[in-house]
Amino acid sequence: DPVGEEAYYTEVLQRLDGCFLCYQPDQNTPDVAPLSALTNGYVTFGSFNNFSKINPAVLQLWSEVLLHVPHSRLLLKCPALTDATVRARVSGALQTLGIDAERVELLGHTPTRQEHLALYAKLDIALDTFPYNGTTTTCEALWMGVPVLSLVGKHHAGRVGASLLNAAGLTDWLADTPESFVVMAQAMACDLIKLGRLRGSLRAKLADSSLCDAEGFVRRLEVAMRRVWANPPS
Repeated sequence: DPVGEEAYYTEVLQRLDGCFLCYQPDQNTPDVAPLSALTNGYVTFGSFNNFSKINPAVLQLWSEVLLHVPHSRLLLKCPALTDATVRARVSGALQTLGIDAERVELLGHTPTRQEHLALYAKLDIALDTFPYNGTTTTCEALWMGVPVLSLVGKHHAGRVGASLLNAAGLTDWLADTPESFVVMAQAMACDLIKLGRLRGSLRAKLADSSLCDAEGFVRRLEVAMRRVWANPPS
């Protein structure tokens, strides 16, 4: 929440150093898979976010990314896509935006979390939703070695990606405008060597970051609570 957001709250905001939350990955997660683009011969973008976050503007921007990255593909996964009618609607919307159905894979519900996480092996770059960013979805993608490109918004819901990626040390994956989002996606997709190195190091990088430092987070929260206790807001 940047300075000025106070106007949107009845409560008094208390800001913590670092991220507003921390992430604890599941103990039983699949290993990080090699970069799929190296064997596929094309880059796969995707999102596993809740379908309610995928609005027409999101599909429009993601289509622009695919149009600027030749032969790239898009993989979307969420429970709503289990329904054939929903899949047809999404496929039709993307075709209207110039994306052939052959470039899109739509997946629905998986029985277990392990199967869900294992599907990140198909992704090379995750695309964040807006104006409502992903939260757990972004953390899971990073844990599975998939970097997330996020468009930074003006309010809390659209700045979660910025908070998470800053805490994870991935500030170069934050776009300020839709135009820069497309440019950055194109640049990231063109450097498979760099993308592969990041994939191999991302889990360790995330584990060592403040985003996964639960003890440090609690200490900062304790300090904030004591501060409010000693000096309650009027």
